[in-house]
Amino acid sequence: MNVTPIADAREYHPPEHFGMRCLRLQGMEAGPSDTLWMGLSEIAPGGHTSLSASPLEKLYLVLEGEVVVKTPERETTLCKLDSCRIAPGEARALENRGSTTALIALCMPLPPAK
Repeated sequence: MNVTPIADAREYHPPEHFGMRCLRLQGMEAGPSDTLWMGLSEIAPGGHTSLSASPLEKLYLVLEGEVVVKTPERETTLCKLDSCRIAPGEARALENRGSTTALIALCMPLPPAK
């Protein structure tokens, strides 16, 4: 078992993330994992990401607040305990249009070994 107390979670800084604090909870530098990693993002009011795609699948779960998820085809607001999947290669942007901080969990496959 690998336990990461939230107080010990390491911050990481993905590109094109604004007004956000991103923490690695499991996998990568947070500890062993064979197939995926998990993170937590605190998105301040007005915080957002740029519209961009990744070759890896993303799974999001809103834990607090509301997060707008935009793709080139549509836009939807995820509320507490709503989730969504972003397919490999699908561009997405996240935005907190609310007045309180939103929390969103992210699970992704580990990047391919080099």
